[in-house]
Amino acid sequence: MSGATESGETEAFARLLRELKDRSGLSYGALAKRLHMSTSTLHRYCNGTAVPVEYAPVERLARVCRATPQELVELHRRWILADAARGRGTDQAAATRSAQGAGPAQETGSAQQTGAAQEAGAAQKPGAAEETDAVEPVVVDVPDPLTQPSPPARRLRRLRRRTALIASVATAAVLGAVALAVGVPFDGEGKDEGSAGQADSAVEATAGASRTGTPSAAPSASGKGKKPSSSPSASPTGSAGAGSGTSAGGEGQEADRPADDGVSDAVPLTVDVRPYVYDSPCSQHFLVDSEPEQVGPPASEEYAQRWATAYGAISSNEQRIALTVQGTGKETVVLKDLHLRVVSKGTPPGWNEYAMGSGCGGGVESRSFDADLDSGSPTITVKNGQRDFPYKVSESDPEVYYVTVHTKAYDVRWDLTLDWSSGSRRGTVHIDNDGTPFHTSAKVGGTSYDYPLGGSEWIDPDAVNQ
Repeated sequence: MSGATESGETEAFARLLRELKDRSGLSYGALAKRLHMSTSTLHRYCNGTAVPVEYAPVERLARVCRATPQELVELHRRWILADAARGRGTDQAAATRSAQGAGPAQETGSAQQTGAAQEAGAAQKPGAAEETDAVEPVVVDVPDPLTQPSPPARRLRRLRRRTALIASVATAAVLGAVALAVGVPFDGEGKDEGSAGQADSAVEATAGASRTGTPSAAPSASGKGKKPSSSPSASPTGSAGAGSGTSAGGEGQEADRPADDGVSDAVPLTVDVRPYVYDSPCSQHFLVDSEPEQVGPPASEEYAQRWATAYGAISSNEQRIALTVQGTGKETVVLKDLHLRVVSKGTPPGWNEYAMGSGCGGGVESRSFDADLDSGSPTITVKNGQRDFPYKVSESDPEVYYVTVHTKAYDVRWDLTLDWSSGSRRGTVHIDNDGTPFHTSAKVGGTSYDYPLGGSEWIDPDAVNQ
């Protein structure tokens, strides 16, 4: 069933890619050249045999094919589901390989047991040496000492071996029962003192077995009703960093809920952050405290985070980020409101400005929100006439939100908080740029540089036109 789901989600994503490609009128070769990828890779994406690891090439394809805002949102949603389905398929394949790997060991063990049994049978055939130490069948006929004469010494040795075999089999059976009893999880509710005593005895027996070299079974360490986080890097303080895809923690959440009501403490949603989203291929500008000879070529959106970190760059005049919010379970999560918080506000540094492209047209807007960092108390407002919060998300129905902030007078560090609720539970998710506030500054002073298409260096357009 899971394989069919994986195939269906991947095919739905690939079908949407094919529709965009066919509508563009471009061949696979021409489109792949514009996207800076191989034709075979693009073909695999469009026929569903592969899913892009990152979303950036998918968004570039959609923009080249002039996707509508609605198609951009649907394409991102389909990619998220196809990527998640691919992850589930990889886990199942690994589990299958692990299970198959146990086969040879089991066969080897069976062969060894069969060989031992054959040797024992051969020892009982006529003509075999009576002094053999092969183990005879467990069923024994012990003579009655009152009516039978004393057996010879050889018979006594065989009886001792049989008795030792019976004792070892009984011990193994008891230890196996103990291991099964300890390995069965229980929730601890409604157990009486007798049950607790049996559990303690089982643990003691297992501990004794481990001292004699017998493998022991340990009880499950997972707590009652605990749902594992979708990512091991989820922050306990409730922050969701750039590109993390982590489960975001809640601040002050579930304060009114009893501790043992069976509801998971895990936050039922994840927030993936892209801190630099290009409204068009050349919309992003950065301020850098370096001369053009010391600054490398502009970066595409896919590598913007790495480029900005390498040069200590600050978004110039405005910054557009993308938030992908998805539930971690089948229950619906209500996203109640999105808030912007100014961490610090100061004087712009006056650095040089570098454009990530040149000669580009306008971009598209979709599920977009806006904030003016120059106002006294910046707030998130809706754009494009769309509705405001609340929204709903679940595991199969994610949402993508674009937030654009702008400033003409200040150097501003800022972050976001997202309020959510699910049934009787509620909380707040803290959103920032991989553990640090987002950073946007006005351009005041400095020189603006462009990197012409096909060029090899940064140029000052004003100096060239003089």
